[in-house]
Amino acid sequence: MFDELKYWYLRDHKLFRTLSMSQIRQLCIITGFKKAQKGDVIYFGTSEMPRIYLLKKGSIKIVSLDDEGNEIVKDVIQKGDLFGHLELDEGDEGNEYAKALTPEVSICSFLQSDFEQLMLKHPDLALSYTKFVGLKMKRLRNNYNNLISKDAKSRLVSFFTEWAEREGTEIEGRIHFENYLTQNDIAQIICTSRQTAVQLLTELENKGLIYYSRKEIIIENLQKLKEI
Repeated sequence: MFDELKYWYLRDHKLFRTLSMSQIRQLCIITGFKKAQKGDVIYFGTSEMPRIYLLKKGSIKIVSLDDEGNEIVKDVIQKGDLFGHLELDEGDEGNEYAKALTPEVSICSFLQSDFEQLMLKHPDLALSYTKFVGLKMKRLRNNYNNLISKDAKSRLVSFFTEWAEREGTEIEGRIHFENYLTQNDIAQIICTSRQTAVQLLTELENKGLIYYSRKEIIIENLQKLKEI
């Protein structure tokens, strides 16, 4: 039953669509599976056996520690995304790790060495992987460009609109989505202080553009928010 769950998840993931049923069943043999709860830490930066992770369920954040031991949010990973040693080299992520943001998180993982061997056997999979990672790197570059070309308010609006489009549910014209980030997380993602982030959130609420709480965010009019 457990292997069947892994099989159906891998079969439905776009990265493995070029593989046959028997090949995916073979893939299940080398696939690890882990569940985590909100707040649990999933280390990968300091691992002696580098792994590639695939998020099956939930959301996580990729963080590192500064010199004073404070968490710095580097990325937020959504269902279906990859993280870990994606560049298939010996690069050292140091003190970088992943932390579960949602109550239930499920992760599939592969040893980097096993995944490299798999791609050598299946060139179509290697091509899909290259495209998948390329799109991810493009998104990260776009995020970086936003940081250097937009002010804090524009970065916050861009972050909320992307979040809403990715995870939101429309109910009576409003976009609802679960809030699993703290104000400090949001501040770090848009590279500003927590105080500034709180001020901007309050400003957007006062204008009737969003409703923000610890559990949920509601965007009254997504198009209007984009036009700011």
